[in-house]
Amino acid sequence: MADNTSFQAAAYTAQGTARDAVPLPDALFDGTVNMPVMHQAVKAYLANQRQGNAATKIRKYVTGGNQKPWKQKGTGRARQGSTRAPHWVGGGTVFGPIPRSYAQYVPRQVRALARKSALNARAREDAIVVIDRFEFDAPKTQRLQALVERLGFGDQKVLILTDGAKPNVFLSSRNLPAVHVMPYGDVSTYHILWSDVVLIEAGALGQSLEPVEEVQAEQAAAKPAKAAKKAEAAKKATRKTTAKAAKKSSSSAAAKKSAKRAPAKKAAKKKKGK
Repeated sequence: MADNTSFQAAAYTAQGTARDAVPLPDALFDGTVNMPVMHQAVKAYLANQRQGNAATKIRKYVTGGNQKPWKQKGTGRARQGSTRAPHWVGGGTVFGPIPRSYAQYVPRQVRALARKSALNARAREDAIVVIDRFEFDAPKTQRLQALVERLGFGDQKVLILTDGAKPNVFLSSRNLPAVHVMPYGDVSTYHILWSDVVLIEAGALGQSLEPVEEVQAEQAAAKPAKAAKKAEAAKKATRKTTAKAAKKSSSSAAAKKSAKRAPAKKAAKKKKGK
């Protein structure tokens, strides 16, 4: 199923600042969604994850049972040749699992078609988001989590596809169970269908987006906060000064009262003495 429609994706910076929508490449995002091919690719991927280590012992690998438990004739019981026969307790297992490979091979062109179909399916749902570039100087989980939450994908499974291997971005996502980071060239159909939203770095799609001066925007957004902080500090200072002035005035008034009371007390004492 293919449509001659062109898809556009919302674009953001690595800090979550909105940009103008960018068109997705027509060669990849042409509307093709092949369900049987995607099913085959996902089934093969899950099968290839199996180790195939299950194993049981047949009668020749079970310890013991090297001789007949009793003689062939004359006991009245059924003839037996070994205590490790399958019908004996502790005997070998018949037709049990043995180590094997569950690997399934899918041709390269089929895998490419399945991945293309998965990306087109996400594009139909408007679940493709383009990020201009990921530049992490050091692993920082809080920074990546802030980006996901700012984009509004905090409660969804997010797949981030970087332009090549970027260890710092990968290490920043290891503690986020709903975020998975991998190079764009290593993505599989399973990972695309696992996610609810796919964040793709612009360089991986062959696009170059001009950088946006986010520092100025952040400073402009921070100016009102700084002004509010300064206003609060000024209010606190005025409160402190008024409180100090009130204390001084009250202390001075109390001192005057005590000074007035002192002569009166002295005069009263003199009268009593007389």
